[in-house]
Amino acid sequence: MRRLSKSIVASAAVLMGSALLLSGPDARAQSPSERGRVLLNDNCGRCHAVGKTGKSPHEAAPAFRTLGHSFDLDEFAGRLERGLMPGHPDMPAFKFERDDARAVVAYLRDIQE
Repeated sequence: MRRLSKSIVASAAVLMGSALLLSGPDARAQSPSERGRVLLNDNCGRCHAVGKTGKSPHEAAPAFRTLGHSFDLDEFAGRLERGLMPGHPDMPAFKFERDDARAVVAYLRDIQE
């Protein structure tokens, strides 16, 4: 069997690392907060402002950076696991798996005003 040169092995490692970075957030490890941001953006971002700044696309939808004023974030993960019922006709019902609910709350903590 031929031995590969160190430069070929190093080049292959760089290419593999680049492929992981370019393949999107699901292909590499994310912090819980980053995972929560992605989940909220994907599931809620069309109506709610999910970042530290900005207006909600839907006028009546509260910005998530203020949810700590209305909800106890210590208990919010449990509510997400049990399922959130719509507060108004435009809002779908949501239910998150345990790890996803915790990730969402980790992100919400990071962005609270």
